[in-house]
Amino acid sequence: MSSHSHHDDHDHHDHSHVPKVNQANQKKVLLSFVLIFTFMIVEFVGGVYAGSLALIADAGHMLTDAFALALAWAAFHFGQRQPNNRLTFGYIRFEVLASLFNAMTLFLIAIFIIYEAWQRLTAPATVMPWPMFIVACAGLIINLTVLWIMTRGETENVNIKGVILHVMGDLLGSFAAIVAAVVIGLTGWAPIDPILSVLVAVLILRGAWKLIRKTSHILLEGAPDEAAPSLISAYLLEQVSGLSEVSHIHVWQISTGYTLATLHIRAVDDAQAKQVVRAVEVALEEKFSIGHSTIAIDWADEPSSPQCLLSEASNHHDCDEAPHPPTHSH
Repeated sequence: MSSHSHHDDHDHHDHSHVPKVNQANQKKVLLSFVLIFTFMIVEFVGGVYAGSLALIADAGHMLTDAFALALAWAAFHFGQRQPNNRLTFGYIRFEVLASLFNAMTLFLIAIFIIYEAWQRLTAPATVMPWPMFIVACAGLIINLTVLWIMTRGETENVNIKGVILHVMGDLLGSFAAIVAAVVIGLTGWAPIDPILSVLVAVLILRGAWKLIRKTSHILLEGAPDEAAPSLISAYLLEQVSGLSEVSHIHVWQISTGYTLATLHIRAVDDAQAKQVVRAVEVALEEKFSIGHSTIAIDWADEPSSPQCLLSEASNHHDCDEAPHPPTHSH
């Protein structure tokens, strides 16, 4: 009969399932929001005055930037809330939802820009190039400043990546508006304004698609590319002494940088199973950055029955030989 034991000797390790939210991310997002929102108003007014679709499109994109930054700040804020009985990992995944929403708004903005560009090409409008040039240059400076702020410190967070993608889209929009203003001012060729707007929209669509794929992969509980089950199995069997088999590997992410795994292992010698589990646990964290793992042992005399769940990241538990009901809440 299967036996199962779960002791409470956690060696005084933190049992929290929720990583700490980076306070620096929250501060830089708030500062960037103030800069973007303020200049968005200036750029929209300037675009209407100059008759430039490139400026108006960029102002519209900056509006989504401001919203994206506000949403990112909210994600970091809610991410600090403690887990409860209903949300055992807290609100940390809110940032992934925010990032997905940001990417979808980028899609909508890009489609709107393409539509407006077509309207401008079929019915050209008068454009005032030099006011357009001045506003676009100011926008370029603001966007470069915000990009510099957002790329300081951590950048791997999907929420931060989403915001950076928004800002880079704005940066391209400002650059396109500058080029269009110069061409119109020197040659009078107005179609350059909607043409460059379409090019910027296409680049925005490409970046948004990449972000949607990444966030959707997390929400679908997909394994990170760098921690695929096949890679984990091969590495553990090669590096962990006394390990004979690895099976039932499941890897997923709660949010960026917070990877979890469950798996079964079989030791060459059952007497060394506990030491093998500890070694596997260390290997998972050091090689694959898996900070929370649950490892089940398949014993030699019961090839298909996991008897003892031992590992939970840094939390270690001993196994009793006395039989217990095979239930475990984790």
